[in-house]
Amino acid sequence: MTQATYRRKPARDTIVMIVTFLVSAVLIFLGNRYAVSRMTALDRDPDIYQKARVTQVLRRASAESEAGFVAFSTGVNITFEAELLGGAHEGEVVTAVQNTDPDFPAQIRDVQAGDRVILQSIQNLTPEDRIWSLTEYVRTDDLLILGGVFFALLILFGRGKGFRTIVSLGLTCLAVFLVFIPAVLAGFNIYVWSVLICVFITASTLLVVYGACSKTVTSALGCIGGVLVSGLLTFIMDRVMQLTGMTDEESMYLLLLYPEHPIDLRAVIFSAIIIGAVGAIMDVSISISSALQEIRDTAAEPSFRLLVRSGFNIGRDMMGTMANTLVLAYIGSALSMVLLLSASADSILQLLNREMIVVEILQALVGSIGILFTIPLTTLVCALLYTGKRPGRRGESALRMP
Repeated sequence: MTQATYRRKPARDTIVMIVTFLVSAVLIFLGNRYAVSRMTALDRDPDIYQKARVTQVLRRASAESEAGFVAFSTGVNITFEAELLGGAHEGEVVTAVQNTDPDFPAQIRDVQAGDRVILQSIQNLTPEDRIWSLTEYVRTDDLLILGGVFFALLILFGRGKGFRTIVSLGLTCLAVFLVFIPAVLAGFNIYVWSVLICVFITASTLLVVYGACSKTVTSALGCIGGVLVSGLLTFIMDRVMQLTGMTDEESMYLLLLYPEHPIDLRAVIFSAIIIGAVGAIMDVSISISSALQEIRDTAAEPSFRLLVRSGFNIGRDMMGTMANTLVLAYIGSALSMVLLLSASADSILQLLNREMIVVEILQALVGSIGILFTIPLTTLVCALLYTGKRPGRRGESALRMP
């Protein structure tokens, strides 16, 4: 490849990123409009929760109630004033109450002047008559700061690739929260939309971060193949193990959310598994594709056999850590539940057959199997494309992508 071609490639990759971003944004907008149009509207009061800043603490008083003729303490009521930070009444100062219950094991600390809190209206009257109570401290501001640090580090260490990573991450989050979740709540086929969202995430991420090149093509094909294997295996095991999808309280609430067209909880498990695994599968596929491309470009005689052998050797080194990544991620996300069930279970046999435990194990196993299938799929695709379109060889296609 000539020096002029290397000078043109960054400009071409930038164009590809911009085009991918614009096309993805249009698809997300249209998908959101289509999904939201089919959603059943819930009766919500947008003003019931408000962000506020505590201006001053007025008083602390014991809250007592009576049982027969005996009064007993139920905690402390802290009355304070707070300025509303959003909504139609932004800037208005209201009086709110924080109730502390000594019998509740996890108690948030007492409010102080300057705290940013979430207030809930506990009486749905006019704004002047509403009674406000503290529900939570505002924590998203701290998360935004940490997120800003994360993005800054991405750009600092990754430079252009770091910025592209931020763009791809934004598209992924928008696709999940603005398209996939509304589609599920609107009653669309969750299996189909899960696969579509995984394909979209894979294509948009690889095109934005790596551009239109053979590495993107091979990674995408290997990743999609691994995801499809995971999805098919999940679908089969769901039927074999007679899962219901009722794994926790949230599942029950989700089932009762729309009685007219209840959400398919088994399909939710399917989507959770393949969406949870697509990131690790994509990581494996791009790592193998990148490594084999480097071997192709530097080896004296890169052959199909050499690339296949190298790809399998690289995959063997990766599979142990990547399988651990999925297993530990699922264990960590469900650690509180596992501890509770382990402490209360009458036997290991009963514990391991609880559906919520079975689903966690199924997620880890299916995701790991998807990774294992991604390794040979990506390796074979790379060996075919890389050796069939190598520059400087007779019979090479003139349309080779760099």
